Amino acid sequence: MATVDANAVAVRPRRRRPRRRTALLLALMVAIAVVMLYPFWFMVDTSLHSNDAFLHGGPRSLVSWRKLLDALPVGHELWNSTVVCTASIAIIVFVSTMAGFAFAKLRFRAATFVFLAIVAALMIPIQSIIIPAFINLADWQLLGSYTGAVLMYAALGTPFATFLMTAYFRSLPDDVIEAGIIDGLSYAAVFRRIALPMAVPAIVTVGVLQFIQIWDDLLVGLLLLQNLDDRTITVGLGALAAGRTTDIPVLMAGSLLSAIPAIVVYLVFQRYLVNGLTAGIGK
Repeated sequence: MATVDANAVAVRPRRRRPRRRTALLLALMVAIAVVMLYPFWFMVDTSLHSNDAFLHGGPRSLVSWRKLLDALPVGHELWNSTVVCTASIAIIVFVSTMAGFAFAKLRFRAATFVFLAIVAALMIPIQSIIIPAFINLADWQLLGSYTGAVLMYAALGTPFATFLMTAYFRSLPDDVIEAGIIDGLSYAAVFRRIALPMAVPAIVTVGVLQFIQIWDDLLVGLLLLQNLDDRTITVGLGALAAGRTTDIPVLMAGSLLSAIPAIVVYLVFQRYLVNGLTAGIGK
């Protein structure tokens, strides 16, 4: 009679368990992907209908896209959004990188107190400061221009960016900074030549997160960019949806057009996000 290997029989159930776990994990990921992607598909499908076809059923067409282009200067508003985002992110990165390096590697009086004050600023909701900020910008004659919106976005984004850059610079070895000082470099030169090139993942993370936040914002743009020539794409869509009757397919077409740049930026730079967000987590 043939003998049965007891070890082989005992190993088979153990091999099935990882396969079952992998199958369950895959099914869960597929379900999450369907839930997350369905709104995007709904936007695409709805934008390819006319308003009557959306309400009562009908064939797909590009009527809503043509209405959108006729109702809004889409190209000009996309350009305005790009200008506001680029200028705001440039200020945020410039300030947060220097502040983060100073908090992480330099020693000065009241550093802990100042850093805690910056972190505390993260807990202040924008709704509580928007009216005082609006009054101050009005006194400075900065309403209805790029400058007021850029300064407001920079002020709102700098605290989080400073916190993130401080955590990242703390993860850098002190030996690297000390070696640069021993070689005769000043702290400013160490920052430019050593720390800043090593902080590219964190800088990209700050840029991507702030781009998504500023690009999709409506409140600040709606209050500060009141001129038709200066308003961003989100403000234009907000004005489009403020009518008595809302054309849902046209609004979905505009929303889709507005969401594409943020999605593209995230997909292009997503490999930097994990390193940038988790740096210094153990410090």
